[in-house]
Amino acid sequence: MKTIVQLPDPVLRQTAAPVATSEIKGKHIKTLIEDMKKAVEHEEDAVAIAAPQLGESVRLFVVSKRVDKKYEDDLVFINPEIIRLGKNKTIMQEGCLSVRWKYGDVKRATTASVRALNVEGNEFVMNGRGLLAQIFQHEVDHLNGILFIDTAKNIEDIPPQK
Repeated sequence: MKTIVQLPDPVLRQTAAPVATSEIKGKHIKTLIEDMKKAVEHEEDAVAIAAPQLGESVRLFVVSKRVDKKYEDDLVFINPEIIRLGKNKTIMQEGCLSVRWKYGDVKRATTASVRALNVEGNEFVMNGRGLLAQIFQHEVDHLNGILFIDTAKNIEDIPPQK
């Protein structure tokens, strides 16, 4: 299994490149998506992962099916863009698989809408509220080279309990 990249790896600070439509069904992207799904599944506290976190600077993220029981499979977002953020914002605690065991308070919109391509290359729009809206914002930040610690307040180290 691929190792999750940790700060200060420079790939985490790059603006990720779009995935060419012709590459979506190709072996490389399919393998990357499978590697991302495995990485999220392997980390019991993970809810999502962006491609740069596996060392690939492309615009792609995966949301774990464990976010909501209604999802039968992990959700894949290729070339995602946030098309709407709600006006209401709240402070949410965040962590990151690439800034392991650090957590902090981040101000996020409580609703967000994303337009992306699915694994077939078809465009879709998904609306999220609460945790899903937070994930959309966090993961798109990753694709723009932004980490939650850049804006978080009250950052703490909270290592796992043995």
